[in-house]
Amino acid sequence: MVHQEGSAIQRQTQASTYWAEAFVIDESDLEYLANVFLERETPLGLDELTRLVVEHRLQQQEQALQRLLARGTLYQPKGDYTVGQELVFPALGFAVGTVVGVRPGNNPEYGEFQVIQVEFEGGKRREFASHFHRPHHLNTEDGLPIPSQDSEQLSADDILERYGVGIREKLAAALETHDKFATFADKWFLKALLPEINIGHLNLAEAVLDVHGGGPLPTEALLKDVGLPEEIPLELRIFALDYALQRDERFDEVGPTGEVLWFLRRLEPPGVITAPRQLHYKPIPYDPRLLSSEEQRLEQEIGDELSALPPPPAPEDEVIITLTYPHRRNGTLPLSARLAPIFPTARIAPRVRFTLIDARTSKEMPGWVVRPHRYVYGLEEWYRRYDLPVGAYVRVKRGNTPGTVIVDYQGARPKSEWVRVATPLGNRLTFELQKRKVTPEFDDLMMIWVDDPEPIDALAQRLEEQSRSLARLLADLVPELAKLNPQGTVHTKTIYSAVNLLRRCPPGPILAELISRPAFISVGGGYWRFDESRWDGA
Repeated sequence: MVHQEGSAIQRQTQASTYWAEAFVIDESDLEYLANVFLERETPLGLDELTRLVVEHRLQQQEQALQRLLARGTLYQPKGDYTVGQELVFPALGFAVGTVVGVRPGNNPEYGEFQVIQVEFEGGKRREFASHFHRPHHLNTEDGLPIPSQDSEQLSADDILERYGVGIREKLAAALETHDKFATFADKWFLKALLPEINIGHLNLAEAVLDVHGGGPLPTEALLKDVGLPEEIPLELRIFALDYALQRDERFDEVGPTGEVLWFLRRLEPPGVITAPRQLHYKPIPYDPRLLSSEEQRLEQEIGDELSALPPPPAPEDEVIITLTYPHRRNGTLPLSARLAPIFPTARIAPRVRFTLIDARTSKEMPGWVVRPHRYVYGLEEWYRRYDLPVGAYVRVKRGNTPGTVIVDYQGARPKSEWVRVATPLGNRLTFELQKRKVTPEFDDLMMIWVDDPEPIDALAQRLEEQSRSLARLLADLVPELAKLNPQGTVHTKTIYSAVNLLRRCPPGPILAELISRPAFISVGGGYWRFDESRWDGA
């Protein structure tokens, strides 16, 4: 528990390598925490448990040190010792030895002193000065070595500040693998001490949620009808019910960070439980180094949630995005690097329930953050109400109260505009310029009007079944789109928007295919043309 450093002793728990490298959670730590739970009868957070373990180790170190010191007299050079006396040597790792001989010292420089011969375990003998009254680092008031100038005594606060993250991770891993502990929302307790939650309690919780449209409701609201004995501390009742609910497939915890809210899984929208087909992305390997800085800037401007580019340097309170077909089709928004900070999140829960607010009517709409698939669900009716097309600008900003997000679009009055209209023809998608009445402002490069999504989805399904490659898809779409431009070119944004009518794909793989295929020729400014004579038929 202690070690020697130079000529001075240092407690093991004061060594930087102990907490940073050597420290592991052992059974005694877990037993100690179990006793704490027995005494306090309340769940504790991981941060508090981490502090308890650190303080316990420091206390253990001091107790071990005192036990060592109790085995004999603490050796100091100024002391006088007799044969047969047991001594404890701090500078030797608190080793214990027996005095087996005493003789006069012989060094005129130090004056009168004695030399004792000490035998240690294993028979090894060493000699030490005694009756030595000159200054010495062991001749301190308490008999312990004077710490070196560069050493310091670390408190629990110091240790947690420097090494707390690593200790916390090790403790969490140890608790998770031990079957005696229960956890929920970063809090822990002993399973054996949990109040019993039986099927009857859970059925009552389901009934309460059912009456309230599936939820969301906090645990306290469910406790009123579940009927746990009130003599059990409230915090423990809440924890026990939370722990039981999370282990039952009927219930889903959908609260944001710091808040626990329960919902009936069977009453959650299908698009929340299962990601819609149009949002499924089958990753396409590509080399990001193919993209120039201009093309990377363009990818960042598009703001696809699947983009591998780093997020913006600072979160924004309001973000304007361009609506793409997969999200317009399913009433969703991308949980992109720019948008994600605006929406509530959770430490563990894959789905988070919150409130969307229509900026024009103040109407509230149920919204869901679907974290595993990076989208926000709940805007299908809102898109329909305002007839928002692919390419429309959607403004998203934080609400005035926690758990709310305000949505709006740019524009006010319908205008007749020439737009690209997508129409399936056989196994291909065709485009024509036609006039449509459009209310919102839109990105002309990404605008693609879809009169009826069903035929487009059917075509997308057929192409998926045929395993149509991205390169082949681009070879079909680029010339079809380029014919609408007198220059015979088409912009990257338009290509991206069109591809996503038929196949979910971020800009990176699309740009990589355009760059690497000779048939696609960059003409600058993000525009491309197609040379069929150079097409390799891949």
